[in-house]
Amino acid sequence: MKRVFLAFVGLAALGGAAAAADLPPPAAQNYYKAPAYLPPFSWTGFYLGINGGGGWGDSRWDSPATGNFDLSGGLVGGTLGYNYQFGQAVAGLEGDIDWADINGTTTNACAAGCKTSDNWLGTFRGRLGIAADRFLPYVTGGLAFGDIQASTPGFAGATSTQAGWTVGGGIEMSLAGNWSAKAEYLYVDLGKFNCGTSCSLLTTDNVSFHTNLLRAGINYRF
Repeated sequence: MKRVFLAFVGLAALGGAAAAADLPPPAAQNYYKAPAYLPPFSWTGFYLGINGGGGWGDSRWDSPATGNFDLSGGLVGGTLGYNYQFGQAVAGLEGDIDWADINGTTTNACAAGCKTSDNWLGTFRGRLGIAADRFLPYVTGGLAFGDIQASTPGFAGATSTQAGWTVGGGIEMSLAGNWSAKAEYLYVDLGKFNCGTSCSLLTTDNVSFHTNLLRAGINYRF
């Protein structure tokens, strides 16, 4: 009886193996590739760049009383800054120093010609913007530094390094890689200095300098 039972078990096992061999292979599973993760763009970090553009403004001499006269010219230089982004807000600090050639001459009450010029200009400013992904409109303001030169034929003339203020705004756009491009406007007031007897026959002769700057720049973000 035991031998008969074992024979039936063997036959059942062989039958199951044969049936399994006749079953179709399992369907291939579709390959699923997870989408690549793209971290959100961030403006946080240091950057270094170049800038250039033009300026127009006015100057005034007290003696002779020239009244306001026009200044204009160009400038080019370098920029260093840092941004920190929190949410959509971006706050930062930026400094720049530019070679400049902004000048003007008047013959009003100054027949020989009274000339005011600026050979270099720098700023140190705060920036505050609202990021729209890779676009960053911003406002900016802070300190301005530069030279005021005053000269007229027959006098020695004088130069004074001045500290003043600046305010403005602009927009920056991220480009390929770590590069970005910007365009900005700044109003700069360097105040006035007393050229005195170096510019006229009087001991007091104040000369002022104000300019509007329109600049473009390229930055590399680290």
